[in-house]
Amino acid sequence: MASSHFLLLVLLLSVFSVYADVFVSLDCGSSEAYTDHETSIDWLGDADYVANGESHVVQSNNSLSHVMNTLRVFTTRTKNCFLIDEIEKGGKVLIRASFYYGNYDGKSNPPSFALQFDGNHWASVTTMSDQLVYYETVYVVKGDYLTVCLAQTEDNQFPFISALEVRGLDSTMYSHVDDNHALFLRRRVAFGSNKTIRNTDDPYDRIWTPGSGNLIETLTSDATTIDTSHGDQPPQQVLQNAISTNNSLNIISWNMNFLPIDSVIYMNMYFSEVTQLDVNQTRSFRIFQDNESISDPILPPYEDFIQMYVSNLTVSPATIFSVVRTTNSTLPPLINALEIFTIGNALTDGTNSQDVETLMSLQKEFEVLQGWIGDPCLPSPFTYDWINCSSSDPPRITALYLSKFNLSGSLPDFSSMDALETIDLSNNDLDGPIPDFFGTLPNLKELNLANNKFTGPVPASLSNKNGLTIDTSGNLGLCSSSDESCQNNDSSSPGNDQPATGSTKKNNKKKKNNMPIILGTTIPAFLLVWAIVGIFAILHYKNKRATTSLVNPGQASGGSTPFVNRVQMSENFEKNPEVAAHDHENSTTV
Repeated sequence: MASSHFLLLVLLLSVFSVYADVFVSLDCGSSEAYTDHETSIDWLGDADYVANGESHVVQSNNSLSHVMNTLRVFTTRTKNCFLIDEIEKGGKVLIRASFYYGNYDGKSNPPSFALQFDGNHWASVTTMSDQLVYYETVYVVKGDYLTVCLAQTEDNQFPFISALEVRGLDSTMYSHVDDNHALFLRRRVAFGSNKTIRNTDDPYDRIWTPGSGNLIETLTSDATTIDTSHGDQPPQQVLQNAISTNNSLNIISWNMNFLPIDSVIYMNMYFSEVTQLDVNQTRSFRIFQDNESISDPILPPYEDFIQMYVSNLTVSPATIFSVVRTTNSTLPPLINALEIFTIGNALTDGTNSQDVETLMSLQKEFEVLQGWIGDPCLPSPFTYDWINCSSSDPPRITALYLSKFNLSGSLPDFSSMDALETIDLSNNDLDGPIPDFFGTLPNLKELNLANNKFTGPVPASLSNKNGLTIDTSGNLGLCSSSDESCQNNDSSSPGNDQPATGSTKKNNKKKKNNMPIILGTTIPAFLLVWAIVGIFAILHYKNKRATTSLVNPGQASGGSTPFVNRVQMSENFEKNPEVAAHDHENSTTV
């Protein structure tokens, strides 16, 4: 007995670990955490999961959950994303996004917009004035986090969201579809139920809506327990009810007219007998697509279930599926539950990982860029507002447009983004030397560094780079690497022990002023006149030598470049015709 209890405990813990590790419920626009006592779900405010948007209160609708009383709307940026990082790489998740407009803005104009996840298109959302709309997807996460994004597609129609939920699933569930494809929910029905079934009846918090139909009889199972531990693990509450026809000649059928176009689907059908049959009773049926059988005879078990699935099947809105009894069946067909998904295109691997990692380092350096999350390039055309991307697979980042972003400080090295063709960093407060790595970018064609606080020389790797248009105007601390004004800044560093020209000139004056005093105290008076004549001759010769050195910059004077020549070179840098023409031709219009 003790070992049985231990085994049960291990099984319970195993099941718990599968789904409880990821169970995130965000009440979008709300700032409070609370428990919904009807579903026992703990809800959180969404502020820690998104960096943009405005919170709004929606007029209460008593028929809807309290969760729908707030929303978050995004009136800026083309794309805004939520980041959920409580995810294990390779884990299977269910994501549900819910939207209730409720005329929160008083415009009676429910918007349409795009819904995305991890750089993939999810849905084109069409909201309604007074009805809740939600979308679900099931897929295997490729990274150790996931993103859900809303993108504006129409002018003056701003995306909003009311709730975002992420549920971890068992890795064996919904496994009849390749892991590189997502499932998009179209229908999930609990036939014969009189209420919506979700958590806690379904530990994975799938939402099963009641379903019935014409000439349909509702059945209730008398089984106290039903084994649901296999297949896609439908909850027992879903299997405790079923529908059947009111006579054995009728069939149960449903159409696919909720699909707008031909689609590839994954469909689950769940069957469980509602009572222990007598020896002379038989319930047997087949599944038909239009007029063609697609299954062997199905005999639903009691206290258990059979799951019939179809996968990678292309259907049209006119396709009809039917449950038809076999000729030897004494009882009409039944069905307990149904799930229908469309299968998406192959999941993207995202933007080039090297570009993404480098872009993240750039974002860490500048706080103003940290509000952008999600894939920077995908899905096309919904890139970050300040980048351009290539159309290659995977896409590469080809342009950074960061003019007037209030960036300050020095630039980190982002030379590994080697597909960059255009970089616009103008009109910021960036300082320090212009990084040499710009010159190593093989595809760079336009570089706009105008109106910053860069200092020092322009690297030769840039000034000599063929095909590059560069604008460095408005950086008052810049000079040319070929200019002696930049070189002399380096030569004036400690360790240059040769005197400057100004100092040399000052010492000569001191000798000239002191010499008459020395002579007057050591030479007899009768020689004074001849000494003075000799002194003037010497001084005249020295002044002539000094004047010559000032106007001939090729000659040395005191071991350093003459001061006047430094002034002349500075003027030449500002007025040099070649430099001015180069700047004019290569400047970028901002």
